[in-house]
Amino acid sequence: MADEKSEGGGSFLPASVEAAWGLRERPSKGPKPGLTLDRIVTTAVAVASAEGLDALSMGRIAKELGVSTMSLYRYVGAKSELYVLMQDAASGPPPAPLPAGTGWREGVEHWAWGLREVYRGNVWMLRMPLSGPPATPNTVAWWEQVMVALEGTDLDEGTKLSVVMLVSGFVRNDVLMMADLGSIVGADPERTVEALTRYGRTLRRLADPERFPAVARMLESGAIENEDDPDDMFRFGLARILDGVALLVDGAGSR
Repeated sequence: MADEKSEGGGSFLPASVEAAWGLRERPSKGPKPGLTLDRIVTTAVAVASAEGLDALSMGRIAKELGVSTMSLYRYVGAKSELYVLMQDAASGPPPAPLPAGTGWREGVEHWAWGLREVYRGNVWMLRMPLSGPPATPNTVAWWEQVMVALEGTDLDEGTKLSVVMLVSGFVRNDVLMMADLGSIVGADPERTVEALTRYGRTLRRLADPERFPAVARMLESGAIENEDDPDDMFRFGLARILDGVALLVDGAGSR
């Protein structure tokens, strides 16, 4: 395997990621005809999507492709590299941009909803350890789109970046929370309502109104047992974040 300071111009990227950028040719002749980096990544994504990230290993991918495990290392140097390429493949390109002249808020909302759909279809992506900022074609394209959406503001570049991190973190947390809740109660809405109702009844017995008066009032209202549409919950949270960003934008404009 070539050193990360490879012939691609000293980019300090693994050879497999350089290949994704077109900085070097992708290996085309493997130990078995038809084995390619794209096939390896596609197979890895399929395994993760079907069985979760814990099922993924170089040995499992090799088995699915009918090759030896060592043959994969001709194309990708380590599983951490494979993770980066899997995220790029699963992300795909960002959603089609909104018409020219669209306000920054609508642009960021559009981006956030698109990112949420990607994560909801590939929850395994959120189980991967963070390895650094975007470094592949599709992930950088997503970053570009939201930064362009913020260009109409007077925010400095550092603040724009902070806004992107804040919004993307909210999206990640929303999808993870819904996925974890779904793993507990299943996809059946009736089971979700039943679980929340049971939790509310249990907590009523435990939360002494004299010790936890605010919690007791909330439980008495029945709010915790009302099933909220996940989309409505996401819309509410995103709107409140962007309300705060709007204050920043207005303040920067007034200066």
